[in-house]
Amino acid sequence: MKSRWIIVAIALVAASAFAVSVWAGRWWSIGDVEIGPFGSKQCFGGDCRPTSLTWIGGSERWMRMGMATWAGGLIAMLVLLVVAGGVAAKRIPRLAARTALIAIGTAVVAGIAFVMQYPGVDGARVDRGMWLFGGAVVLGSVAAIGVLRARIPAAVS
Repeated sequence: MKSRWIIVAIALVAASAFAVSVWAGRWWSIGDVEIGPFGSKQCFGGDCRPTSLTWIGGSERWMRMGMATWAGGLIAMLVLLVVAGGVAAKRIPRLAARTALIAIGTAVVAGIAFVMQYPGVDGARVDRGMWLFGGAVVLGSVAAIGVLRARIPAAVS
């Protein structure tokens, strides 16, 4: 694979973006309040504390989709790290690349359901977490497809 280090870099950036988008990325924000798939954080007078998503008034399904998005993003991150490590070790990790595509697809389905079922809060705006998640999906898919398109070197007799 001629572009080995490019694929490693893309996979690592995608893994990082997945981690930040679901763990520390706020998907919606209202002033000092952040809403993400793992929960929300409320800051009042410099005192910040994490809270659950129940105060928003969303359904149980919406909160479960948030947890599924969080878990899917972290699993995709882990598998993309395996892909990056395999490529850096001069291997062609086809199974890991296929697994990455499945993990990314699963995270996308959960993420779409999480966004579509968002009950809405007055004044909320889309924030960095959603953009990082979308970028991670694209970059992770590019890295995995790059591995799957790599040619297997001919065996030396």
